[in-house]
Order: sequence, then structure tokens, then C-alpha cells
Amino acid sequence: MTARGLRALLPAARDYVGLRGTWCGDLLAGVTVAVVALPLALAFGVASGLGAEAGLVTAIVAGVVAGAFGGSHVQVSGPTGAMTVVLVPVVASVGPDGVLVVALLAGLLLVAAGAAGLGRYAGILPWPVVEGFTAGIALLIFLQQVPAALGVAKPEGENTAAVAARAAADWAAGGWTAPALVALVAAVMVVLPRAHRGLPASLVAVAAATALAEAAGLDVARIGSVPASLPVPAVPDLALADVPGLLSAALAVAALGGIESLLSAKVADGMADGEPHEPDRELAGQGLANVAVSFVGGMPATGAIARTAVNVRAGARTRVAAITHGAVLLLVVLALAPALERVPLAALAGVLMVTAVRMVEFGTVRRILRSTRSDALLLVTTAAATVVFDLVTAVGVGVAIASLLALRAVADSTTFERDAVGPVDVDATLEHALLQEHIVVYRLDGALFFGAAQRFLLELTEVTDVEVVILRLGRLRVLDSTGAQALGDLVEHLQDRGVTVLLASARPEHRRLLERVGVLDALAHEHHLLPTIDEALLHARRHHVRNRAAAAALAV
Repeated sequence: MTARGLRALLPAARDYVGLRGTWCGDLLAGVTVAVVALPLALAFGVASGLGAEAGLVTAIVAGVVAGAFGGSHVQVSGPTGAMTVVLVPVVASVGPDGVLVVALLAGLLLVAAGAAGLGRYAGILPWPVVEGFTAGIALLIFLQQVPAALGVAKPEGENTAAVAARAAADWAAGGWTAPALVALVAAVMVVLPRAHRGLPASLVAVAAATALAEAAGLDVARIGSVPASLPVPAVPDLALADVPGLLSAALAVAALGGIESLLSAKVADGMADGEPHEPDRELAGQGLANVAVSFVGGMPATGAIARTAVNVRAGARTRVAAITHGAVLLLVVLALAPALERVPLAALAGVLMVTAVRMVEFGTVRRILRSTRSDALLLVTTAAATVVFDLVTAVGVGVAIASLLALRAVADSTTFERDAVGPVDVDATLEHALLQEHIVVYRLDGALFFGAAQRFLLELTEVTDVEVVILRLGRLRVLDSTGAQALGDLVEHLQDRGVTVLLASARPEHRRLLERVGVLDALAHEHHLLPTIDEALLHARRHHVRNRAAAAALAV
């Protein structure tokens, strides 16, 4: 990337154009988002295995850094459910200290991706793949909360579904207290928005559950210690020998962080009236946020679709809203740390369970399942891979299947047809004359690549009772080395049978490829590559005349 391109990744005065007219709305939006983000930050921190403190620190630091350096004016970043799904096995395998190194490495990878201009490729993800891994993430988030929701200790194991099943089997020891708090939280989150959309349902639900637990003296697990200030910044303990083992986890976190952030920013573009996001800057900004988080004991962060949507609906227009959200959360931590320590884990589990259900757009899923079998296969396979393996594997599987289906569609659209052979419509007399002269013309339309090459060979090697075959290449849009090689094999096969092959109207770029692969060398004569169909027809008829003359001479 050029120096000018690198400067485009940095904050500039243009980021705050119009702030004089929007600052009040931005501040109010920031406060609103902070109220919504507080219970989610606590819940995601606990769910990841790193603790509530990690979730709060991440929401504060990532919210401010990504807000200032990211590519969207209204994006809100912090801990998310999707990232929690990825982090649970990472925490189990490398421990909390290893997660800080993973966040640092993932941040550096995202900055490098932004500098390399990779943000533009986020749009290649097919719609069914996006909805599939969203549904898979939602199911995993829901299942991860089962132990806390039932009031039992989390069983050992790495498979989320198996752990949830074991927790359900142990429920007899947990009693009904924790499930009752989950039901209370769910009821408040469902009913309250219908009564008053402006109230922060998740925060009210957690407060109500906490108040009930305190008033009744319920014996339920609580969040525990929450520091009343941000940790002192410190460099993660990074040993070079540990890097190879942590790199795969860092790649997974970076891939998820980039994908989710760019998808969230794209959603925000559709909701807001301002300028569209800058994808490369968004990657770099999220990378810097993760680097910053690694120095204060947080967890990897990404753009949060739900909080971003709340930000836009609350009136945010500039980055001041996201930065304000982080500042307000910091004030909450400084003032309310003792109260946060008393929040029941079951209340946070209820918040995440409701959030998980709301993540799935059931109407969208139904439309995809009814659209085509290919799209339904993509959605179901991606969702299943997310649950069975992990998110990055699921996205890879989904994109691979989508690519194969797309290639099959392109290959099926490629046609090899006997053609009306003149520059204008050919009358029946000329077509009859050409058939009498044993000359046929095939027009290749579409793409001749590895997906269509075998069918091409099978179809065109079956021609019989022909002296000259003309292949019109002018309408061939895509030609790769496999298709060119198939063309060369066809030329040799027909010429071995005594059939003359002429190539006509090849595009310059296709001609260069045919030359490099050796197709032109396979032609019986260098003049068998003609620039137009008219010249090819003239050449073919000369062949026919010579063949008739040679046959007559032999007969004498």
C-alpha cells in the first residue's frame, strides 16, 4: 500500500464533519448504548471464561479505540457472542494469559490485513453462509449458558453440546432457583420493550433479578470481584517459543474479528444516512483495538451488530457516540463495582439466551430454505459446521461449497453449439451447401474452464462425417489453462481422425494463453488460426476443394 493509502487508515478531521450540529445526539446515543452494553459486557466476559472484568475492560477500551480508528462513523465495538464462541476453547487450551497474546497477534494480523487492502473482499461471503454461521453461533451461545441457567457447575469437556447435555443431567443438584431467575430475565426482556421501547430491557432485567436475589437471600452463584478501576497497562508475556502454538488461534480470532466487524459496518451503512464505511480502515481500527485490549487484560473484540444498531437508532452520527459509550462504561465501573459483584450468573445467562434467540432471523432462514436446494444446503451445512467444529472452519466450508456450486452453475451455462456461420443470418441454402461440403461450425459461449472442460471434450469429439471443424471463440468470456488444454486435446484428437480444425475470432488474451499452453503448436498449420469467421469459412472451403481434387486424382 502507498503512503497515501496508509494515511487513509488514520484518523482525520473529516471524521467529525458536522459534529457541531450532532454532538448532543451523539452524546445521548453513547449513553444509551452504554446502558445496553453493560449487561452484555458482563455476560460475555463471564461466558468466555475470562471473567466479568475482561468483558468490561474490552467494552471500554475497544469501544474507544475502534471508535476513533475504525472505518465506520457509527460502529460500536466490544465483546460479542461470536467471539465468545471462539474464545471458550482457546481459554481452555492456552489459559487466560495466552488469550492476551492471541488478542495481540490477532490485532497485528488485522492491521496488516487493512494495510494490504483486504477489506474489499468481505462482500464475497454468500448470504446463506452468513445466516448459517449466525444461526450456528446463536445455538452455541445458548448451549454455553445451560450450566449457569440450571445452577450447576460447568462439566468438563470441549464440545459445547456435550457439556450442555451433562449439565442437564446434573440439574437435580441445582434446583429451581437459577432457572427461575432466567425465566424472570427472559420475561422482562420480552415484555418490557412492548410496553416501552425506550427502556433498556436487558439492564432492567438484570437489576430486577439481582434485587430479587438480594431481597430473598437466594443461594446462587454471583459474578464476584469486579475491580473499581482499569488495570494498569502491561505488555503481554510473549515468549517466541509459544507463538507457533498460538498462531492458529490468533488466525481464527482475526478472521472472525474481520468478518463480523465488516458485516456489522455494512449493516450500519444500510441504517445510517452518512458516508459508507471504509473496509480497510475498519480492519486496521479493529486490529488496533485488539492490540490495545491485550495490554489491559481484556478479551478480543469486534464490531457488535446489536450495539451498533442501537447506536444508530438512538441518533448517532459521528464517532463521538462510540467513544462516549466507552467513557460512560468507565464511569459505571468506577462508581458501581460493588453492586456489579452481586449480579447472579443466572441473570447474565438469561440475557445471553434471549440474545441468542434474537440473533436468528427466522423469517430469513425460512426464505433461504425455500429458495433453492443449493442455498438450503449452504445454510444447513454452515450452521452444522459451526456447532460441530468452529466458526472459521464453518465459514471456510460454506465458502468452499458456495464456490463449487457457483462453478457448477457457470459450467452448466457454457454451451457448445453448431452455429449459423456468417456475419449475418445465414440462409438455408448456404447452410445446406456447408453440410454438403462436410464443414461444421461450433460457437463456444460462456466459460471454458476446469469445471466445463470434460463435458466440452465429450461433446465435440463425437462429430462424424466431417472434413473441417471451425471453432468460434469470440464469445468465450472465460478461458483457463485447463480449458485451453482441453481445446488442445480436442484439436489433436480430431486431426488424428483426419479432420481439419480451424480456430476463429479468438480474443487477444485467449490467444496468448492458447499459445503458452501449446494449442497453437498442435494445429496442423499456423494459418489454421483465423481472425474472423468469414476467413475461416473461406479457408475451410478451400480445404474441401483440395480434398475433392485429391480424391478425384486417386480415383483416376
